[in-house]
Amino acid sequence: MNRGEKIKMFKDVFAPKSGEKVLFVIDTPHDEIKDNDNWLDRRKMAKEWYKTFGEMGKVTGFTVSWMEYKATGMNNAPVPEEVLEAIRNFNLVLAMTEFSSTSSIIPICKAKGATTRGASMPSVERRMENSAFKANYQEVKKYALAIEKMLNKAVSAEILFSTGDTLYIDLRNRKAHADTGDCTEYGQSINFPSGEACITPYEGAPDEIEKFGKSKTKGIWPVKYDNELVIYVVENNRIVDLKGEGKKADEMRTFFNGNDTRRNIAELGLGCNPKAIITGNVLEDEKVGLHIAYGMSSHLGGKTDSDIHQDICYSKDCPIEGTKLILINNDGSKIELIKDAMLQYELLK
Repeated sequence: MNRGEKIKMFKDVFAPKSGEKVLFVIDTPHDEIKDNDNWLDRRKMAKEWYKTFGEMGKVTGFTVSWMEYKATGMNNAPVPEEVLEAIRNFNLVLAMTEFSSTSSIIPICKAKGATTRGASMPSVERRMENSAFKANYQEVKKYALAIEKMLNKAVSAEILFSTGDTLYIDLRNRKAHADTGDCTEYGQSINFPSGEACITPYEGAPDEIEKFGKSKTKGIWPVKYDNELVIYVVENNRIVDLKGEGKKADEMRTFFNGNDTRRNIAELGLGCNPKAIITGNVLEDEKVGLHIAYGMSSHLGGKTDSDIHQDICYSKDCPIEGTKLILINNDGSKIELIKDAMLQYELLK
């Protein structure tokens, strides 16, 4: 992506206006949170974007600032309050971080009367300028809104994994959200590169269980960590057991025992960016197709607060594939939105 293409992307997606204040935010390694090559290059990339925005600002009339904070070490762990306070004073925030700050940025943008919009870009890589960033975002927006509409009509989803396992997700009483790649108006908050629609499963929280009953989310959720297969057993929208004899299985048992809210099934997401590719980077992988998350759901309209929100991806060429996803509507009709681990784009047109 050359400089002209980059400026066009910035104008199309963010549309910074005269008089606005733009803030670039990065996190930095420290103590036991060690640096890596991609993280180092991301900070260089952020400086390059910052410089380009500064040049645009001189022409258009907006200002650009820079802020750093010590990395939290975990995706969607709370960002320091002084960072959040700063973000509230800016009109456009671009968070090019190692660890996701999405769950901290969304509530600021969505707050009543907010004059902030933001883009969270955890683990963004320069190479994405030649893949997911190059998408036709008008097309991406159409796809994301179509999936959002389908998710809002559905009461459940059935997923078949390449391991032969199945997971049933209860979608009652929840509202889907589309990440269209549009971050031009106050109140908007996107992942970037963009292109997905997502929904939180029905959790059966204390304030809703009397009326709607327990969550019906249940089944087997297989996860591959390098070469180790770990099986999550799900009941009532929670990871209630973990099967596996390896080192990672033991590590994840300790992890879930450390904070019970991490056991919550937090998100069903469907990526729809045709230029996104599978590389093992979750930010881009989740824009290809199916992903499921555990932990925090409150920032997406659910009922669970947690110290983490972690996505796991299941598109074609992922370590485990979600070979089939069927949405089931209230009238019993079904839509096979994923077939052979691939999103069926023809259903979105």
